[in-house]
Order: sequence, then structure tokens, then C-alpha cells
Amino acid sequence: MSCPTAPAPHCAADASRALAHASTVVLGAGDWPTLLDALCARFPAIERVQWQQRIVEGKVLDQRQQPIALTTPHHAGTRLYYFREVTHERPVPFSAQIRYQDQHLLVVDKPAFLPVIPGGHFVTQTLQYRLMQQLDNPDLQPLHRLDRHTSGLVLFSLDRRSRAQYQALFAQRAIDKTYEAIAPPLPALRFPHTRRSRIERDTQFFRSQEVAGPTNAETRIEVMARSTQRWYYRLQPVTGKKHQLRLHMAALGAPLENDAFYPRVDDALAEDYQRPLQLLARSLAFTDPLSGQHHHFSSQLTLAW
Repeated sequence: MSCPTAPAPHCAADASRALAHASTVVLGAGDWPTLLDALCARFPAIERVQWQQRIVEGKVLDQRQQPIALTTPHHAGTRLYYFREVTHERPVPFSAQIRYQDQHLLVVDKPAFLPVIPGGHFVTQTLQYRLMQQLDNPDLQPLHRLDRHTSGLVLFSLDRRSRAQYQALFAQRAIDKTYEAIAPPLPALRFPHTRRSRIERDTQFFRSQEVAGPTNAETRIEVMARSTQRWYYRLQPVTGKKHQLRLHMAALGAPLENDAFYPRVDDALAEDYQRPLQLLARSLAFTDPLSGQHHHFSSQLTLAW
């Protein structure tokens, strides 16, 4: 059986597999007679009829992983699992390609516009959800993130028992990551160039900004090719702040081609499938913490040079 939205228990092999796709909430104290009333109060942006429909369809589970009823009484501290849904979720008409797979790791080429994980307006139209379905593996988790508009390599963990050892590679900066990008020329700079700054979240929650203070972000920049109006850059992030490469290039005066966030937000461009951001996660290189084997993966995608 297939489901149009995130899988719920009635369309998964069992409840434990379904919970891999679920969100969770702990309901606090309040004068609510039922869990339905508490959910409506906790999430005022979601209409009551929508919670009623989810409950009737078995898409809200209690801490015993059993579906609740419309009349289930509320108790402070109750943990619920629920399955996010997005009405009229926009299809992302691009496919990811698996480049490598073993017992522990999966390396995938992600197209632009496909989110890595569910969030916002995307649930089923995400790389993680598609791979879970394709590989029948609810434990699959990304080890790092690419933002929705960036294309290229993403590394996934397939086995929760070895996941921490691979996550440690990122925490220890033991993975060499190389990106490529197209942006306007920077003839006043000498290359290779290193951009260092302090990056924090912007007042617009989906953006970052450079601020005064101790450096926490570093990017190494080289020029691979030049034309009159555009240069082809190689970018190597030493750190991994949100939107670091996009922000650093924009701050230097060379915003990436088709960047819908920097230096200013362009909502139409952000959803224009004909003009993808010209930023590609080209390669990942590291020593496998389990086998000791040296891995070097390279994306087969290209930019519009």
C-alpha cells in the first residue's frame, strides 16, 4: 500500500518503522479535557478539523505508540507522535543518483531544489524520504546537510550502530569537502584567497549574516576558469556555518549565480526550476573510521558553465 503523505501506522509494516517519519511533542499542563483540545492549543496555526482527521486516520500516536481517539483525555506530560502533512505539496521534478553504497554508508548526488530532510513545505518531496522508500530503510539519516538550492554529494548513514563514528568525522573536521560555483569576477583579489568572518543567524530565520566579533567561519577560494562576465570558482569550507559559501562570496562582491537569498531575497527566483543556484558540492574525501579505507567521491553533476 502506498501513501500520499508521510507514512502512518496503517500504511507501514509496523509502528516502529512508521515512527522513523514521525514528529514528537510533549504536552504540558493546561485545562484541556482532551488531547485533541491540547493539540489545537499547542498548534494554533493548524485547524481543528485537520487534527481531527489525523486522529481518525491513526496519524497521532501516544507514548505506547498506539493511536489516540478524539476523546482521549489530556494529562500533563503526555508524549505524542504525529505525522506531518503538507497540503498540495509541490512536486520536485528532479531525481537523485546513488554513487556509492555499503553496509554503513550511502553517497548520493542531490539535485538542486530537493531538500535533504523534511521541513517547511516539504515532507515527501525530500531526499531522505525518497531514499527511505527506495531502500526500505527507516533508519537512514543524513550525516550532513546541503541546503535545498545546492546540488551535489550528500553522505548518509545506513546503520545507527555505526552512525556516531561517521558523525565524528564532521565534528573533527576530518572530511575534505570541495565545492564549485559560478559567480561574477573578483579581479581586485589575489588568489587563492581565504575569507574569514563571524557568521550568525540573520533576523530572517532562513538566512545568515556576517557580524563583528571573533572569527568562526573560514572559506578558501580559488579560480578555476575565467570568462568576461563570469568566473568558475573552487570553494573549500574549513568550517560549516549555514549558507557560509553563499554568504562569503556575496560579501566579497560576487554573489553566486541565481542565488535567491544573498545579497537579497528573491522569492520568485527561489522557486524557478529553470534557474538553479550555481553551487555544486563536488567532492568528499575521508578515511573510513571502520575499515581504514580512504574514500574519495566526486559528483557527476555539472554547473551551467
